Amino acid sequence: MKLRIAASLAAAACALAMAGAAQAQSAPTSGKAYSTDALGQPGKGDASTRTPPDPAADAVRDRFRERFTGMDVTAVRRTPYGLFEVQLGMDLVYTDENVSWVMQGPLIDAKTRRDVTAERQEKLSAIAFEELPLDLAVKQVKGDGKRRVAIFEDPNCGYCKQLHQTMKDLDNVTIYTFLYPILSPDSTVKARNIWCADAPATAWADWMLRGKTPPNKSCDAPTEQVVELGKRLMVRGTPTLFFANGSRVSGAMPLDQLQARLDAR
Repeated sequence: MKLRIAASLAAAACALAMAGAAQAQSAPTSGKAYSTDALGQPGKGDASTRTPPDPAADAVRDRFRERFTGMDVTAVRRTPYGLFEVQLGMDLVYTDENVSWVMQGPLIDAKTRRDVTAERQEKLSAIAFEELPLDLAVKQVKGDGKRRVAIFEDPNCGYCKQLHQTMKDLDNVTIYTFLYPILSPDSTVKARNIWCADAPATAWADWMLRGKTPPNKSCDAPTEQVVELGKRLMVRGTPTLFFANGSRVSGAMPLDQLQARLDAR
């Protein structure tokens, strides 16, 4: 995602000059639409921390849009660090009051060593886990199943298979897998065959852990609904994990970090 933003900014800057002189795999539908209003609005601004109108921030937003035509500026806010934070979907860049320069990358608080950018992005990408349409997911219960995680995965995603090797050592968790075939047409076929299997959770584990190809099978698989859901939640690559507290992680995780996220409140 950083490369995409940098490329967009560079392209916009180049165009202006000429005129003036997501450890995750990303993708290269219609059907029943599931509303995500109750899930929260990832990438639409953080309603819980909105501040009163700021004319300076509004001016920065207008200047940014003028300099980078076509970029979707979601929000602009003043920071305590003398910079303005420009939100582009769920991505953040920083600029000065005149938009004379743009900085992309983590903003670190030198006193506390906090990654301010990562904290903000996590807050912006949070959802209401209870409102996920879990009936569209393959469900696997391990142990007492008390801890919960929902994962968007593509059947042909190498990082997803890496994550499954890690999850073999998990216990007392319920895993909801949204089959999210965004990498290739073959992914759509495999997702359908797994969903339509007599035991989808077993077929999914057989494929991801043991490479056992699911046999061809047809049924009314919710592939289009899941793809639409993922787009609305701004799931850009796989695996993307959503935890019970609403937080999100993109990419495979080591076991200790996964356990910590599952235990978080």
